[in-house]
Amino acid sequence: MDTARTLRRALLAAACIAAALPTAGRASGSDLESGPAAGFTAFLSGRFAVSQGDFATGADDFLAALQSDPTDPELIRQAFVSTVLTDRPEAVHLARLLPDDQAAQLLVGAQDALNGRWDAARKVYAGLSRDGMVGLVQPLLVAWSEAGAGQVHAAIAGLRPAIDKPHGRIRALYALHAAMIADLAGHHAEADRLYRIAQEAKAPPDLRRAEILASWQARRGHGAEADATIAGLLRDSPDLAVAVPAIERAAATPPVARATDGLAETYLSLAAAMHAQDADDYAMMVLHMALHLRPGLTPARLLLADIDDQNGGTQAALAVLSEVPASDPLDAAVRLRRAGLEDEAGDTATAIAGLEQLGRQYPTQPGPLQALGDLLKDHGRYAAAAKAYDQAIGRLQHPDAADWVLYYDRGVALERSHHWPQAQADLEHALQLAPDQPFVLNYLGYYWADHDQHLTRARQMIERAVEARPNDGNLVDSLGWVELRQGDVKGAVRELERAAEMSPEDSTINGHLGDAYWAAGWRLEAEYQWRRALTLNPEPDDAARLEAELQRDTPKATVTPQGTAAAAERRIQ
Repeated sequence: MDTARTLRRALLAAACIAAALPTAGRASGSDLESGPAAGFTAFLSGRFAVSQGDFATGADDFLAALQSDPTDPELIRQAFVSTVLTDRPEAVHLARLLPDDQAAQLLVGAQDALNGRWDAARKVYAGLSRDGMVGLVQPLLVAWSEAGAGQVHAAIAGLRPAIDKPHGRIRALYALHAAMIADLAGHHAEADRLYRIAQEAKAPPDLRRAEILASWQARRGHGAEADATIAGLLRDSPDLAVAVPAIERAAATPPVARATDGLAETYLSLAAAMHAQDADDYAMMVLHMALHLRPGLTPARLLLADIDDQNGGTQAALAVLSEVPASDPLDAAVRLRRAGLEDEAGDTATAIAGLEQLGRQYPTQPGPLQALGDLLKDHGRYAAAAKAYDQAIGRLQHPDAADWVLYYDRGVALERSHHWPQAQADLEHALQLAPDQPFVLNYLGYYWADHDQHLTRARQMIERAVEARPNDGNLVDSLGWVELRQGDVKGAVRELERAAEMSPEDSTINGHLGDAYWAAGWRLEAEYQWRRALTLNPEPDDAARLEAELQRDTPKATVTPQGTAAAAERRIQ
């Protein structure tokens, strides 16, 4: 974790010194004059590049700075981080200069393994700290280096203490890797025993784990078990349904072909754990190492793309996924993800074309058309979105509870395109599939409240939604709004003030609070809230309504249906 903290400090330092750097263009390290001053300038320039997310330029600058001062440990560490994140060959040499840096030694071990120097790799891995996240996977790294050296029994024996603990938190992970080691060595009876332990041990759903287990089950002739394993994954990741046929075909191939593949799997597990702890800088480095070991490990590319995107690197995420070949079992899932990134990058036409092509290529799968509907709805093309959802729903053979979101999304698109009777039918059908889904309860109840329809039932529905998500400001706002419609001004003020505390930057909520204050006779407070709402980027219809209220002597304190319907919708993740 030292490298991660160092990178964060570097980013903060870069922000502090940015004002001192030239603003009329910048020179790369190779263009700077030689000598100590030039080295320091290159170092500062590299820090600034890294603070802007430009690790390629940062790597150039840090490497140039090292020419002036090749022994400075901080400079070596910064150069190492940048070169790892840009897959530069210099990273391995720099890593060997950082014997006390965990991340650097992970790369050293990986390179020794790729070179077939398994004893050296084992020594590196054995020297890693047993503390923290790296400590959790350190025995796996040692085991795979032993397997690479042909010491299969020693590799499995080293993992057995954790596997034999019936309630150990790492039992499933260790059993899965021990099983892959036995599987690779052809020890089928032992592999079968260990795979079953991995399957039975409680572990969260995971794409790669499901792929590995399904592969073993299919190769041993247990097709029904393999199907059940994949089905279990889809319950938590329905967007992967489009990739199921290819995953099933790939199940005939063992998950690892060599010990370095197993190391890559271990690095992927470590990166996922780091990402779960918000240590994304460290996770990104480890993912680059996993792909150094095994470039075709697509789950690592998907995770790396997600981290890049979450940190504002949409183009970097697209570049990572561009390396996935069309023959990859996860190609369809990658293309779905890529379409979302293309839309984020402003290339919406390409994203739409890609989703339409996926829809034609997989004529029984609703996923591509559902994604198309989501994209169109996000861009306000509600009628077109409703048609895309129509096609997606038409591909459902037996709608179940997991499909509520499709009916909800189509209902929203229909309501926004002014087809309320059809929208209401979809929302009510979504509730039949998932009776306690707070988003549906809120949207339907909110619409009814805003149109003075079914107020008692609307309040009951919204109360159920708030009970499920008591800290969601939008839902609490809905409760206050329906209370105001029922004439419960005191209750409305209480709930809307609470909603405004939860979501102080929400224009609709602040506008509603102004309406409640007006109804309570607090004119100055009402006008303050309406003016505040106008500063928070309200919907155009709401902005016009707020302006009109402020100009009237006796404001009506009402909200347009279009504006409140937009506020009711919550993005489904």
